Amino acid sequence: MNDKKIESSPSNFIRTIIDADIASGKHQQVITRFPPEPNGYLHIGHAKSICLNFGISQDYNNSVCHLRFDDTNPGKEKSEYIDAIKEDVQWLGFDWGENLHHTSDYFDQLYAYAVQLIKKGKAYVDSLSAEDIRLYRGNLTEPGKNSPFRERSIDENIDLLERMKNGEFAEGEHLLRAKIDMAAPNINMRDPAIYRIKNMSHPMTGNKWHIYPMYDFAHCVSDAIEGITHSLCTLEFEDHRPLYDWFLDELQTPVHPQQIEFSRLNLDYTVMSKRKLHELVEGGYVNGWDDPRLPTLSGMRRRGYTANAIRDFCSRIGVTKKDNIVEMSVLENSLREDLDDNSPRALAVLDPIKLVIDNYPEDQEEILRGVNHPKKPEQGQRDIPFSKVLYIERSDYMEGAPKKFFRLTEGREVRLRFAYYVTCTHVVKDANGEVTEVHCTYDPETRGGKSEDGRKVKGTIHWVSAKHSVNAEVRQYDRLFSIPAPASESDQDYKTFINNESVQVLKNCQLEASLSTAGSSAYQFERQGYFCQDSVDSTPENLVFNRIVTLRDSWAKKK
Repeated sequence: MNDKKIESSPSNFIRTIIDADIASGKHQQVITRFPPEPNGYLHIGHAKSICLNFGISQDYNNSVCHLRFDDTNPGKEKSEYIDAIKEDVQWLGFDWGENLHHTSDYFDQLYAYAVQLIKKGKAYVDSLSAEDIRLYRGNLTEPGKNSPFRERSIDENIDLLERMKNGEFAEGEHLLRAKIDMAAPNINMRDPAIYRIKNMSHPMTGNKWHIYPMYDFAHCVSDAIEGITHSLCTLEFEDHRPLYDWFLDELQTPVHPQQIEFSRLNLDYTVMSKRKLHELVEGGYVNGWDDPRLPTLSGMRRRGYTANAIRDFCSRIGVTKKDNIVEMSVLENSLREDLDDNSPRALAVLDPIKLVIDNYPEDQEEILRGVNHPKKPEQGQRDIPFSKVLYIERSDYMEGAPKKFFRLTEGREVRLRFAYYVTCTHVVKDANGEVTEVHCTYDPETRGGKSEDGRKVKGTIHWVSAKHSVNAEVRQYDRLFSIPAPASESDQDYKTFINNESVQVLKNCQLEASLSTAGSSAYQFERQGYFCQDSVDSTPENLVFNRIVTLRDSWAKKK
């Protein structure tokens, strides 16, 4: 669980409905639910729903939010996904308490309700082929037509459904359908499926069932069984709401939840479809569901995103009925603000070149002091070892540099962060003309980076002691796709837009020694960005750090 207090969420049209329901006495207790399918890992879009549903339960007295796994499709479900979903919800800072449920908990009740529909003449077993069912259904401009099996007797339908349940038929041989109106303008009301045959074992119920309920039936009835007051879902289910209400009205369930739709989260430079995420993972385009380039919560957590930042992002984008694409920069701004506020600073050289201080004693070492956070003195200071040979960034030296280059070049003085003023005297090159060492002299009267005589320098560069630094691999992650909306290019496969430079692996980076025990904490590498140890690949012997986010939005310049 996250220790930071979760602030109340801002008002929105859903909360306005709930406020009115409470004020009118319609509900004394608000009960919401988050109902994920355990067929993949959660992504940032699910975080919006989690924050909405669990946020309501936290902000209204005596209210709760259920976590219910919609486990009606055993062929695609894994316990791995269930465990990952639980971890993600708790990582975001929410808890379902005693309200953990599975749709499979209600399979007996769902079956009984299906039989009740048959007895009312509101459901029948159809034996058309899948292709014929599609043809009979019609389209947006033409009505459907009744199946020749639509008028089977109640007894025959009950008998066939029982035999379907017992596994007497092959998959696709029969289908239980609601009997509504094949000419309905809303295609969802044209005798939708209720149960289909699936001759496979279920993780929770074993081999008891050979039929499994369809989402539109199972979802609304499960809501009613649990006493959900407000069933919140995304806009693609708006056309399904008449069917949601039809099932509950026909079954006369003790509780009739209200379905309310809101816009889903769409984020640029990525894909949010579970099907596409499956393709990326299973096709080897990324390294698993927790690949730090993916919008999955496990991938974002591994990269170093914080739960606070994601909750703040979900609060900022709000809850509306208007679909739009949110810029990644909005998410990254929430992330930078949280990391800037909470991340200690450290020195790290990602493209090292040696800096030799010629007038510094050969065997001398000293301990300098560096602040852990410039805005939070209560975080204290740390020891930073200093010696004759340092590492600096290769880009901090330029031969024949112009006047406005405020870093090292021959004859120019700069400040070493927390250390001394140094002046570049000359460089050493290899046989190919590549600079291998930068040589300088230092002013011992400028310890701590301050000049006794009041002279000022315009450049400050970071460094680490060559003798005391630790070696690490650093992975710099970027956008997974090269265009803002890869999934909208209908004439091209979205995978053709994968950014081939979405990860840059830097070897032999040199880090401040204190980072060897960084653990899961995020750090700002000064002048570089925000980084954390990789939770999977990093070991004490082979440190691996991920770049969480840059200090500024570098993509804004590319647009």
